[in-house]
Amino acid sequence: MMRRLTTVTSCLPRGEYARYLLALIAGAVQPLAFAPFALYPLALLALLPLFALWLQATPRQAAWYGLLFGLGMFGAGVSWVYVAIHVFGHTVAPLAALLTLLFVFVLALTIALAGYLSCYVAARAGLSETIRLLLWFPSVWTLVEWFRGWFLTGFPWLSLGYSQIDSPLRGYAPLLGIYGLSLLCAFSAGVLLWMWRERGRTMAWGVPLLLLIWLGGWGLSRIDWTSSAGEPLRVTLIQGNVPQSTKWDPAAIRLRLTRYAELTREHLGDSDLIIWPENAITVFYHQLAESYFQELSKELRQSGTDLILGVPLLDDDGDRYYTTLMSLGTENGFYRKRHLVPFGEFLPLEGLLRGLINFFEMPMSSFSPGTADQPLLQAAGQPIAASVCYEDAFPAEMRDFLPEATLLVNGSNNAWYGDSLAPHQHLQISRMRALEFGRPMLRATTNGISAIIAADGSLMETSPQFETAIVQARVQPMAGATPYTRFGNYPLLLLLACVIGVTLLPGRRRR
Repeated sequence: MMRRLTTVTSCLPRGEYARYLLALIAGAVQPLAFAPFALYPLALLALLPLFALWLQATPRQAAWYGLLFGLGMFGAGVSWVYVAIHVFGHTVAPLAALLTLLFVFVLALTIALAGYLSCYVAARAGLSETIRLLLWFPSVWTLVEWFRGWFLTGFPWLSLGYSQIDSPLRGYAPLLGIYGLSLLCAFSAGVLLWMWRERGRTMAWGVPLLLLIWLGGWGLSRIDWTSSAGEPLRVTLIQGNVPQSTKWDPAAIRLRLTRYAELTREHLGDSDLIIWPENAITVFYHQLAESYFQELSKELRQSGTDLILGVPLLDDDGDRYYTTLMSLGTENGFYRKRHLVPFGEFLPLEGLLRGLINFFEMPMSSFSPGTADQPLLQAAGQPIAASVCYEDAFPAEMRDFLPEATLLVNGSNNAWYGDSLAPHQHLQISRMRALEFGRPMLRATTNGISAIIAADGSLMETSPQFETAIVQARVQPMAGATPYTRFGNYPLLLLLACVIGVTLLPGRRRR
């Protein structure tokens, strides 16, 4: 056992501070596996130093390694939060930096938790290095990712599986979903480190095992889990590119109304469905119902075109208001956003925080959430699974609309994040939802990247950023259900529970 441990750690720095630095650097490298860089092998390779450090660490050391890995990973990967808080939230730079660092630190704590649990339980159960690498570390990593995806409303950004949207592992997405891909990434990293540990003696097992997993994913990607539903639709996405800084400026509001209406009229004859983004309209629906929407609806019906657009909606009682996507034309309806953005659309601990920071004093920052049992939007003769902004990062919630929906539609306001990694990462997330559910995704944004995504997650058409743009394609609605649509995360969670139970059972018996 001692010889093996020495073999594993001989390539690691000897000093404790050097190992801390290694964990930080490995975490900072991992975002390169995600869009826009898309160097997907790094999702595995960046885990190798972390797993190697965890192998020979005490629980306390493992937590520190995990924390530093998380600080590097989220510090590099979600630094765009600073842009939203400082540039568009008008918070002074030092305070914006402090809030961003606090956000990154909280996310990094989840990796610290994974490190502590990995080593504490493994030591108590007397798990061998092989069991830790092949079963325990990958399982704990995946469970903590899943936990991060829902705890305190959830933030599933930079889940490992998203980096594999263009890798052979993508074939597992319609079966196991995003967290299944994360598990396979972490498992592959464990196998690589296991092979390095044994220095060739495990090649007869390790190489075939990796080939089986990765070639299996390639083979699964050839399966069509869903089928066509009716004739293809002519779809047009309109990207207005009105500056975020003028969102509530009266003159800019008139510019928005004019620009989106004019661009829509240009495509009434060649489109079955036109989509505007979230915040295309920034005043309440009832304020424009007669002066704007009535005439636009008449023109849409005459041309046989339907429109989906983002507009805030005030409830009849006047006390609550919602972020919505609205269908206009042959059938009118509203989808009220269910999963609100903390500190952007609602304020936790409002009584304490309201008034302290300018970012929390923006107009319309106390939205109400829509209910989970809303009917599907209907447009162009199709039932539609609608999502607003980062709602499409929560597949368990989008499953509520499937398999009835034949199309996925997302309206986003990516202008909050400027020229950062966020729009690219969000597009990657949207592609994964299309692949998981076997449905085309129509993604309209305020200033890019708007995209029409095929049911297999591939990009059909995209827009440039920071330009007024029109994105058009013929899109095939889809019916049927992938395994992930039918069962969600439950099979994966059951698998993880079985793996953990089988892994820990021998240790309990020994004690």
